[in-house]
Amino acid sequence: MVTESDLLAKVKDLGDVSKPDLVKACGYVSAKKDGSARLNFTAFYEALLESKGVNLAIGCTAGVGKGGRKLSYTAKVQGNGNLLVGKAYTAMLELNPGDEYTIKLGGKAICLIPTGETEDGDA
Repeated sequence: MVTESDLLAKVKDLGDVSKPDLVKACGYVSAKKDGSARLNFTAFYEALLESKGVNLAIGCTAGVGKGGRKLSYTAKVQGNGNLLVGKAYTAMLELNPGDEYTIKLGGKAICLIPTGETEDGDA
């Protein structure tokens, strides 16, 4: 995978190619279980933003959870229908026991808004 200043140069050199071709040319491809290729758009855009000086880990501990394991940033719905958000994630967001949130749903996304605040973050 191409990173940092090399990534910026590669993107500039490739010009107006399609987004899938750009991701593939920069090496952000992995293999699925069935052997087909998966284009890693998220990893590509995160690397591109970091190459441009945008720090995506503001206020985070670099995505490290208990025991020094790297966080996966994925969750699975459990058999009983619950969706568990682990302690490492709540600690990164400085959430405390007893904090209350309004749940907003939309487009297969879940948004937690602290009770008493608007969606824009205003109290």
